Amino acid sequence: MPAVIRRREVGEGSARSLLMTILGEFVLTFGQHVWTATLVRALGVAGIEERSARQALARTGAEGWLSADRVGRRVRWSLTDSGRRLLVEGAHRIYTFGSGEQSWDGRWLVVLVSIPESMRALRHKLRTQLSWAGFGSPTPGVWISPQTAAAAEAKEILDDLELSGKVISFVAEYGVLGSQQEMVAAAWDLAEIERRYEEFVAEFADLDPQSSDDVFAAQVRLVHEWRRFPFLDPQLPRMLLPPRWSGTVATQLFHDKHTSWRDHSRRRWSEFAAKDH
Repeated sequence: MPAVIRRREVGEGSARSLLMTILGEFVLTFGQHVWTATLVRALGVAGIEERSARQALARTGAEGWLSADRVGRRVRWSLTDSGRRLLVEGAHRIYTFGSGEQSWDGRWLVVLVSIPESMRALRHKLRTQLSWAGFGSPTPGVWISPQTAAAAEAKEILDDLELSGKVISFVAEYGVLGSQQEMVAAAWDLAEIERRYEEFVAEFADLDPQSSDDVFAAQVRLVHEWRRFPFLDPQLPRMLLPPRWSGTVATQLFHDKHTSWRDHSRRRWSEFAAKDH
């Protein structure tokens, strides 16, 4: 996934970020051309004022995710090929994230890469991209993942940063010295991830929207907030997680609410679109 979108995934809510959520949740699903007025109306229900909504559309188009087609005085938008690929990948990440417990054979992928302190910008890029890929760093220059198949994504990242020639990697089980749990605690801030899950649960557990606009807004916000977690949570095997991991509750809550609100929110989207035809 392109870095410009990855940065937005983990940033604060914005008009463009909410627009991407609406595009993925509704436009991708219905596969239609969408008038400006429809998207502005939908964003308005989600809490974005018209000026910001129009700016978000223009900037998203300029980034190459949408193409504009003028029909008289009106403009309709459609996903570009790259925009569609982006959203298909994003939808897969969002809706499969946390589903099913993965087995683990106890092996770790270990990547050793040392970058001089003087190359801070490169170090930051490496840290950001490997973190997005689910790697943790228990000590400087060492990156680990319990998913040995993550080697392919790590190689892609390192190739892009022209660091492949400076890397050592291997797959191994944890030894008899030291504590595996302490290594995990040093590599990932699980307390912070759990805090984010608990905030998600607190926000949505008792939310019971009644009006069609409120259901639509709730669904957009639900997906918008959930789409951050695939970039925050490395999805560690259960044996490496704290007891009563709140991510389990949050995952079930997301799927329950999304299913409960899906038909109503899609019906409201269709009503928005019908007004502009």
